[in-house]
Amino acid sequence: MKFVNLPIWATSLLLSLLLISCSEDHAPQASTKTYLLVHGASHGAWAWKKVVPLLQAQGHRVVAIDLPGHGDDKTPAERVTLDDYVNKVVNVANAQAGPVILVGHSAGGVSIAQAAERLETGKVEKLIFLDAFLPKSGESVFSLAAKFLPPSTTGEPNFSDNFLFDPTGATFTLDTARVANFLYHDCSAADVLFAKANLGRQPVAPFATPVQLTDTKYGTIPKYFIICSQAKNGDMTAMAKNVVMNKVVTLSTSHSPFFSQPKALTELILSF
Repeated sequence: MKFVNLPIWATSLLLSLLLISCSEDHAPQASTKTYLLVHGASHGAWAWKKVVPLLQAQGHRVVAIDLPGHGDDKTPAERVTLDDYVNKVVNVANAQAGPVILVGHSAGGVSIAQAAERLETGKVEKLIFLDAFLPKSGESVFSLAAKFLPPSTTGEPNFSDNFLFDPTGATFTLDTARVANFLYHDCSAADVLFAKANLGRQPVAPFATPVQLTDTKYGTIPKYFIICSQAKNGDMTAMAKNVVMNKVVTLSTSHSPFFSQPKALTELILSF
């Protein structure tokens, strides 16, 4: 077997190329993001079942969260507080390496806002509000609904008319006989059946509790808002102006684009 003696300059060049190659093989991808997806009222991580693989296919880390009392989390719904919601989001965020992007749908907007206040800018890269409740300090889901989603003056049923409260008033469920019109009117029959089968009890306490936010923490985190312009449960256009946004965009879907237009929704999330 013959060995070829390379010139010193060629040996140095080859060694440099090998070191660069090894370095690139082990270097983390700078474009990889970590998305934490937070559901809205009566939903669970199951709502994001179409979006999760689409984000992952682009090389991102994704965690769809079951808030306490929802989905696979068996915490008794009547005992759940806003602090329980926030603790769950904060704990999941802190378990991730590096910064996270919080995406909150509907009432999940309040949860990600309060979680961001606790996590601060070092951990939260940005907040994405998907047709969501967008609070200032001292506001809650219920106070925001009263401010931006007033009762109909035409006698038409409101989304809140679908709330079926238990005798104690501590939780409510959504009326599955009418909820499809408000939340899923552009979704497939299979998706509507899936959603109805998974909708659970909604704790009232998290919706009645005001958030405590500051300009120096929550206020400095970049924020983006997606308005679902065909939503029948309420127009979030005015809500999107409640706090200064980096960008507001419109998606022509119902309140549930994660079912009806998951690809379009994913593209918007990735565009921010």
